Amino acid sequence: MIREALLDMLRFHKFNRGKELIEEHGNPDDANDFEFIYKYSPLHNIRLTKGVQWPSTLLMTGGHDDRVSPLHTLKYIAELYHFLKTEAADWQKNPVLGRIDVSEKDEEDPHGKMISEIVDMYCFLQRTLGMEWKD
Repeated sequence: MIREALLDMLRFHKFNRGKELIEEHGNPDDANDFEFIYKYSPLHNIRLTKGVQWPSTLLMTGGHDDRVSPLHTLKYIAELYHFLKTEAADWQKNPVLGRIDVSEKDEEDPHGKMISEIVDMYCFLQRTLGMEWKD
């Protein structure tokens, strides 16, 4: 499960408050930093061994997050989906899901949103791991 993560490390500084993170992660516009950053950027390092399952994955983001742009999750989901459809369609069986909260900030109470997200996370784990609920 991945929740509101920096996944495009080559463009993180161009979204929302990403410029504030340059000191911590480096500056992709600087040639000295670019080569290093590229090596660990999740979006740019999706790799799969033929016949090996991509792990069950749940990517989550809020549609209005001003700290980590939803673009990171949306781009990663799109790239991963394209990769799996073109490179692993014959054998990939594990689920790869995206959960994008598009509700307005004041539309739903924060407590209710948190409960909804936690329920979705537990249901994903339950289905993925084949767990049974006990009373």
